[in-house]
Amino acid sequence: MIRAIGVMVLGLWAGLAGAQEFSGLARVLPEASGVEDTRRGLTVDLALSQGVPYRVFTLDDPARLVMDFREVDWQGVSPEALDRSERALALRMGGFRPGWSRMVVDLDGPYRPQTVDLRVTPETGAAALEVVLQASDPEAFAAASGAPDMPGWALPSAGVKAERRPRQRGEDPLTVVIDPGHGGIDPGAEAGGLAEKDLMLQFARELKEVLLRAGGMEVVLTRNDDTFVSLERRVAIAHQVQADIFLSLHADALSEGRAHGATVYTLSDSASDAASAALAERHNRADMLAGVDLRGSDDVVADVLMDLARMETQPRAERLAKAVRLSLADYNLPLHSRPLRHAGFSVLKSPDIPSLLVELGFLSSKRDRANLRDGAWRARMADALRDAIAAWRLADAAAADLVRQ
Repeated sequence: MIRAIGVMVLGLWAGLAGAQEFSGLARVLPEASGVEDTRRGLTVDLALSQGVPYRVFTLDDPARLVMDFREVDWQGVSPEALDRSERALALRMGGFRPGWSRMVVDLDGPYRPQTVDLRVTPETGAAALEVVLQASDPEAFAAASGAPDMPGWALPSAGVKAERRPRQRGEDPLTVVIDPGHGGIDPGAEAGGLAEKDLMLQFARELKEVLLRAGGMEVVLTRNDDTFVSLERRVAIAHQVQADIFLSLHADALSEGRAHGATVYTLSDSASDAASAALAERHNRADMLAGVDLRGSDDVVADVLMDLARMETQPRAERLAKAVRLSLADYNLPLHSRPLRHAGFSVLKSPDIPSLLVELGFLSSKRDRANLRDGAWRARMADALRDAIAAWRLADAAAADLVRQ
């Protein structure tokens, strides 16, 4: 049923777009939008300044409604203000890929869309989208769930070909991929009015400039703005540009303990401690925030990837992690009491690219939050990472001929 609705939506839009001219981003009008309970389910109403292509579908385990749109402007729209329903556990909205937006409604049980209706006012072009959901039995809900396979909606480059880059020996520029954690509808950790996704994007841009000024490096960001990028896509980008180093940046929050300072993670099939395992689970679940769960595919290939990583790349990643720890200490930057750890983060599973996940600090720490807001502190952190990469590069190039190819 959902797939039929999705196809119908695109067909209706094709005729509508030919009859009306649209410009600029559609804006969500919060005063006429909301999520409310009905006798047997709930309704989702979104008022837009103009009509846009869209699709609606559900996902199971956990139950959630997903609404995709050609990019819309969510500015001034608060999830708390929209959610007037007890059956909707949470709302998330924002960009999830370039040019597209997504709204996810977490449901307290299985509710299937019975009506999906977009009405456009001919005189103004304003649109009203109404989705009516009714209670369903779990089996029928699960059977109907899933993103419809429709032209134009496939995720980009699902199978980016990984071309192995020759082992660097110092002659060519070093290609560094910087991965600002989270983004779009996945804010990451939040504390003290700060969001992890914003802080990491800011620091990633600053680190990129520092590395480029140092010379001898090409730098690529996995995201350049506040958009959602799946974990699989982040690694695919590194393969696509034939990266020499992959560096994922985070600043998490822990509800227990008083953790503070930087921590450097390398790949492990089992976390080095319970806290590492909890953080890995949180980061790896980020795809579910946008309705994509990659854990199943990870399980299929994880053993192969890890075996390959241990044979050659993992020792190189371990040496890079030690170089980062030493450089942070040289710059007198705060380190966690156990700064070198291992965890099964999905972004570290590339078999042929030395990969690190660096927790710059913890948003649950008042001191770390102050540091992350301090431009001078971030500059020292960027300089320390630059020096660590430079030192590792020299040692790694010297050892290149000794490593099994």
